[in-house]
Amino acid sequence: MIRIYAKRQTPHLAPPLVLILIYAGCIILGTAALKLPLATTGPITWSDAAFTATSAVTVTGLVVVDTGSMYTVFGQVVVMLLIQLGGLGLMTFAVLILSMLGLPVGFTHRLYLKEDLNQTSATDLLALTRMILKVVLLCELVGAGLLALVFVPEAGWREGLWQALFHAVSAFNNAGFALFPDSLSRWVGNPIINLTIPALFIMGGLGFTVASDIWRVRSWRRFSLHTKLMLTGTVALLVWSALAFALMEWTNPGTLGALPWFDRLWASWFQAATTRTAGFNTVEIGNLSDPTALMFMTLMFIGAGSTSTGGGIKVTTFIVLLLATVAFFKRRANIQVFGRELGLDQVMKVLALATTSILLIMTAIFVLLLFHEGDFLAIAFETVSAFATVGMSQGVTGDLDNAGRAIIMVVMFIGRVGPITLGFLLATRKPSRIGYPAGTVYLG
Repeated sequence: MIRIYAKRQTPHLAPPLVLILIYAGCIILGTAALKLPLATTGPITWSDAAFTATSAVTVTGLVVVDTGSMYTVFGQVVVMLLIQLGGLGLMTFAVLILSMLGLPVGFTHRLYLKEDLNQTSATDLLALTRMILKVVLLCELVGAGLLALVFVPEAGWREGLWQALFHAVSAFNNAGFALFPDSLSRWVGNPIINLTIPALFIMGGLGFTVASDIWRVRSWRRFSLHTKLMLTGTVALLVWSALAFALMEWTNPGTLGALPWFDRLWASWFQAATTRTAGFNTVEIGNLSDPTALMFMTLMFIGAGSTSTGGGIKVTTFIVLLLATVAFFKRRANIQVFGRELGLDQVMKVLALATTSILLIMTAIFVLLLFHEGDFLAIAFETVSAFATVGMSQGVTGDLDNAGRAIIMVVMFIGRVGPITLGFLLATRKPSRIGYPAGTVYLG
């Protein structure tokens, strides 16, 4: 008698889903750690701990309790570790640990890492991961050393060095967490703060693939198309936003108007650099004029670079949208830039990402307005900031009830794991067996 045993199929989870579960698990562990009596100087609610953990893992920076006064050094260390894990990617750390222990990195782990780093290929991931570690350690240590020149004379060696390290990690990972209730406003005219902090989050916001390209190639002609677009777009956005902020806020007594002339220039540069990604501020964000607030929302929505520690729809996505629009008006079937041609699949991807992001933001604003009464622009500003994992606020965060906090937490989480990742999970990938004749839809 012959018996045939069916091979048991082990359940297989898609890499995006695994990463979502890992990030969610990290938030749960972070919440439990922050709720420990050892982590706080006074009692906090589970909602406070969960919101802080979510904001740290998603490198956002929105807070409902003051990080410097409410959390002990242990609690601040937990927040910093969550920022580091969330900013660089949990799978990046896992692969680094396996490599240091001499353990093999399997194909499955490479797939997870590919998703975490938003790469299209699983090759050369270990080399990219090791390069990321070198860049991160170099930038954060150099940044901490420079910031110590400011913090140590004011707070002493022990406290000053800790403040320097915390803010260097927070800045490079574009988290926006600060140990001071006014963020960095007291150093609005300090050259070291105004150069070191923006340099850290600009380098972190460019993306690890750009950093790898610059590290290995070091020649503009040999840079990849992605690197050229990121560098060009970043410089253009920095220059435009700095000039626009200075022009619109120069006489505003709540922001630049009360500052000395030279400090106004520093503040304009700092806000222009921090708005798209980081969330630090040296002027009161709640006092922005309406046009400036709208400009900040646009910059936050654009965000940083792919495979970076920042959020938003990404600079390259915004550039491709502009190039597609220009190509349409010029009646061109293809998008050409820097001697290269972009395919239709890339255009469709950025359209899907932008549309998904806009729908998510609009839905979140609508639901927030149902649960939380307040100024529409401030609530919209908060929502865009949460989605883009920026962390800037016009003072709404502390007024949110539990329902409002839950909505912002969900928006922060989706903004970090990526709307397009969730879209891939929900989409059916089965090819259609039926074809239909072409039709015409009149647009515009």
